[in-house]
Amino acid sequence: MLSQFSREGEQPTLADLDFKFPKDIYPVGRLDADSEGLLLLTNDNYLKTRLLEPKYRHERTYYVQVEGIITQEACTSLAEGVFVSINGKQYRTLPARAVPMGEPALPDRNPPIRFRKNIPVSWLAITLHEGKNRQVRRMTAAVGFPTLRLVRWSIGKISLADKKENFPKPGDVWEVTAKEARDFLK
Repeated sequence: MLSQFSREGEQPTLADLDFKFPKDIYPVGRLDADSEGLLLLTNDNYLKTRLLEPKYRHERTYYVQVEGIITQEACTSLAEGVFVSINGKQYRTLPARAVPMGEPALPDRNPPIRFRKNIPVSWLAITLHEGKNRQVRRMTAAVGFPTLRLVRWSIGKISLADKKENFPKPGDVWEVTAKEARDFLK
């Protein structure tokens, strides 16, 4: 699903969800069609600005399944920042947190990731303070571990873990109050 309301070809969009969004709602950040996870939508201009403006550097944590068994050396490189190509120019990513982890309890992905019997996979959590186009995928590839599955787990203090008792399925929508949204920025 594209993280936008306007149509582009046959790809599903936010407009296809079974939820009546206010007309002035806006997605904060984007997930590409190959990624999944938490997406915030808001009509609060203050919140939108705080989350989209690079100078505020809010945290975003991603759970990333990579091809191969992630090494501590690769995690250290990711944490220090790596060079990636953004719009044809070399860019050094800001320092991040990168920690190996066990496989998280997530809903099955549709379509499933490619599976190769002879190539192991592993998971890591990466926390960024910036959001360049396809940045996580570029970062893991730069250290030799291509991304297979990418799930945005949290944005600031709002997390998919907040719904553990009723874990959201793809396409689920839940509302937060204005106070919860503002507390998220603290």
